[in-house]
Amino acid sequence: MKTGIELRPVKTAWLGASALALIMSTGWAAPAAAQESAAPVADTQDPEVSDGATDGTAAEEGIIVTGFRASLNSALNLKRNETAAIDTIVAEDIGKFPDSNLAESMQRIPGVSLSRGDGGEGRNISVRGLGAGFTRIRINGMEGTSQTGSSDIYGAGNSGRSFDFNVFPSEIFSSLTVRKTTSADVEEGSLGATVDLRAPKPFDFKQDLVLSATARGVYNELSKKVDPRASLLVSKQFGSFGILGSVAYTSRNIREVGYSAVDILSSTLGGNQLGTGAAAQPFCTPIGVAPISPSPTAQAAKGATATMCSTNNPRTGTVAAYNRIMALRSAAAPNTPGSGAFFPRIPRFVNSEQDNKRYAATLTLQWQPSDDTDISIDGLFSRYDVTRRDNYIAGLSFGRNVNNNGQPMVSVRDIEFDENGSLVYGLFDGVDVRSEGLEDHFVSTFKQVNLNFKHRFTNAFVIDGMFGISRSLWDGKERLQTFIDAIDTDNFVIDYRDGKTVPTIGFGFDVSNPGNFAYAPPLADGTVLGGFSTQGKPSRNVIDNKTFELNGTYEIADNFSIKMGGQWREGDSRARTAALYLGQNVTRALPSGTTLASLTRQIEGVDNLFGMGAPASWAAIDPDKWRQTFGFPDSFDFCTTADCGSGTSQIRERVKSAYVMVNFDTRDFLPFPIRGDLGVRYVHTGQRSVGYLSQSLASSPTGVTAIANEVNRSYEDWLPSVNLVFEFTPTLLGRLSFADVMSRPEYGPLTPSSASITATTRNGTANNPFLNPIRATTFDVALEYYFRPGSLLSVAYFHKDIKSFIQTASNQIPFNQLGLPDELLNGTNSVPTDIFTIRQPLNTPGGPLKGFEVNAQVQLDFLPGFLSNLGLLANYTHVTSKIDYILQSGGTYNADLVGLSKDAASGTLYYEDDKFSIRATASYRGPYIRGIIGANGNDYQGNRGNTFVDASASYNITKKFKLILEAQNLTDERNSLFIDSVRTDTLFETRIGRTFTFGANFQF
Repeated sequence: MKTGIELRPVKTAWLGASALALIMSTGWAAPAAAQESAAPVADTQDPEVSDGATDGTAAEEGIIVTGFRASLNSALNLKRNETAAIDTIVAEDIGKFPDSNLAESMQRIPGVSLSRGDGGEGRNISVRGLGAGFTRIRINGMEGTSQTGSSDIYGAGNSGRSFDFNVFPSEIFSSLTVRKTTSADVEEGSLGATVDLRAPKPFDFKQDLVLSATARGVYNELSKKVDPRASLLVSKQFGSFGILGSVAYTSRNIREVGYSAVDILSSTLGGNQLGTGAAAQPFCTPIGVAPISPSPTAQAAKGATATMCSTNNPRTGTVAAYNRIMALRSAAAPNTPGSGAFFPRIPRFVNSEQDNKRYAATLTLQWQPSDDTDISIDGLFSRYDVTRRDNYIAGLSFGRNVNNNGQPMVSVRDIEFDENGSLVYGLFDGVDVRSEGLEDHFVSTFKQVNLNFKHRFTNAFVIDGMFGISRSLWDGKERLQTFIDAIDTDNFVIDYRDGKTVPTIGFGFDVSNPGNFAYAPPLADGTVLGGFSTQGKPSRNVIDNKTFELNGTYEIADNFSIKMGGQWREGDSRARTAALYLGQNVTRALPSGTTLASLTRQIEGVDNLFGMGAPASWAAIDPDKWRQTFGFPDSFDFCTTADCGSGTSQIRERVKSAYVMVNFDTRDFLPFPIRGDLGVRYVHTGQRSVGYLSQSLASSPTGVTAIANEVNRSYEDWLPSVNLVFEFTPTLLGRLSFADVMSRPEYGPLTPSSASITATTRNGTANNPFLNPIRATTFDVALEYYFRPGSLLSVAYFHKDIKSFIQTASNQIPFNQLGLPDELLNGTNSVPTDIFTIRQPLNTPGGPLKGFEVNAQVQLDFLPGFLSNLGLLANYTHVTSKIDYILQSGGTYNADLVGLSKDAASGTLYYEDDKFSIRATASYRGPYIRGIIGANGNDYQGNRGNTFVDASASYNITKKFKLILEAQNLTDERNSLFIDSVRTDTLFETRIGRTFTFGANFQF
């Protein structure tokens, strides 16, 4: 049995190269001519241009190409023969994608950058500077959505159109294609790219029976555990009928350690953060400094005196340290947010542990009664079950105001700042220290079933179509926060000296001793002594998609065909958020005889794994012991003060589209061939938005009632597109593409349920169900040189004229145009026609995005001896886009597009012979903006650039048995977030460590 891929030419002039390549990308290709062990191979080229050869020798002699090199060749053939600009990655073996995570595989594609989530795992992508919300994903030809949760620093959960790749194991797919330019027959919705994920089918393989099993062990140097990962694929052909099934299972124990500041705040925030009124002072004034703060008069209830900052908390600060802060504070304007000394809001060490399990399965039934008919049913299921436990040991006072016994009660004994006002060193007394734990359990489930059909009535006329349904479910089972507090501790240190970007933190007492913490009801002066919070009702987001599509292709003449079709699509997003959070204050004391020692556990090892003065261990509440002690959840009443039926919303979109497109190839009558497609797509979108608004009514038993609010609207788009390929020579291609494209807003801002309106002042905040899509005109040009078999040098330029973006800004608008019910104004002094000043998401002016890509894929088979088995992949992308952001203050701020890295690059060096294969990949993503702030002295939050290095090796013991070794993050790269473009203060930095995978694959 052969274990590679045999590349053979097949004449397919009846449909045209571009149409057949499209059919393959959506799962409608005829069986690959000679594939035995990998994803479908593009056999659409003529012999004279097969695989980059100029004389057809390689193809006509039937050379066997195996493994990673074969997957590269197959992907290159797909790219070459498609009229649109695409890049493809195909499996190098059955059930063996080149990387353990689909998003991580795409790093090697020019223009694609990876965003990582918890544990450093690839979560979603941006393409040519446009983030995940601008990229559409199709699974087996049908648009899909996937949702997952994450820690708050990574944006918490995704419940919208963005696609989280970590929900799916890579083993269930055989290829992915990133379509950077569009054609009329490709459904709309993308500004960045359309990504096609394809699972294998029975007739993709030459063999009647195919069986592949892979087992791996995964070890991470932080979790120090070996986790299982396994997959199985079985395919059987029974004459004209075939069945294929695959399963995959992964269990991971992930640990991540690091530092978080939560935010960086100026000491000049005055009443907003530190006290009340213009005279509010940052920190507790030393003895002898006037005016005295906290005031012995105003804060007498909290124990403030001329010698005490608060009860049992003496004034120990030095005049020199305090004056240094005041000098920086007054350098610009007193009490002006943004001037003065900057401090981390909640400096803390982080320990995050995550247990996750992925289950996935596919089942495909395929019937090919003749070469003219192909009918299949594709089913896919994936379940991602995650329990995450985050623990923090934090200095809490710096982010609390005088009412919460916070920063105004802290004494400063020593202080040092840099030239930009960022804290370099500080020694403090009277700091509240908190040990916080958060346990979050959620489950992401994806289900999809497709019925696909294709029939060729004559050599000139073909009909194909698809009907599919899918469901993406994110189920937030529980989110429980517990914390214990140590009040007014001394000798608290924050130390950035010696050029550190992450501070050393000293807590000044033994944080491992639970006896040094408190868990009790609040004191009379408001001092909090531990507590909890939890969701009163679990969150749940469901997105149901239904699609019916019918296409017809008619070949009018050789190399000239017309294709037309239509699609009906419905997307139904339903969200239920937690109706009520209990806690933040302990309402019941510890039971008699219970101590914190019996409720806590130790968080250990962060000192060795991260350093920076992290304690060897610290005490934290054990959530299981806490539940048992307090009888949670049975003894808790979650629905006593609010209507638990509120907090739900629904967005339903019904999309009807039709298109007509011409495919052509002029090779028979022009000096050099020009092939391509020209077409237009019409789209009508009907949108129904439903939400619930809370209104205070005396007639309601709880004082609150939920008002159902429904908004209906529709809009339409005409989307022309052109893709041209100029075959200047058999090895030199030029590409030119134009298109109008659109991307719909995320579901959340369209919900007419989030509103806070003050009728007396006629202002407030609200969502906006009338948001228009983001529309753009795109232009792409590229030059591709296939100078050797399996090799490519290319350069591409792209320009997108983006008509608008969506930002949150203030807008003066009549109340009756907000999409809110008029009865919200009942009993007020306002009427529906009154003009309100509302802060809400709006369509704002856009701007251009432009850039270029350079790409090289080179097989070094011209080198002597074993060096001929080497190969190289390398690419570089540069993107620029500046837009004006509207700030909450009313001004504007010009900056890069959020999520855009100006520079990104990837390089892979590989070696492969009949027995042994090894490769190493380095992927760089430059810094990028994560969010615009424009307040509190900070312009934006950003992500520092990073470079991740991975490697993979395999050895064929026999033709049926292979050993596998993989390594991720070989350089132990960390992910680091910062705040403000000038100060670049570290906001968050974690270590995820190196991961090693060892395993074996058996094929029959």
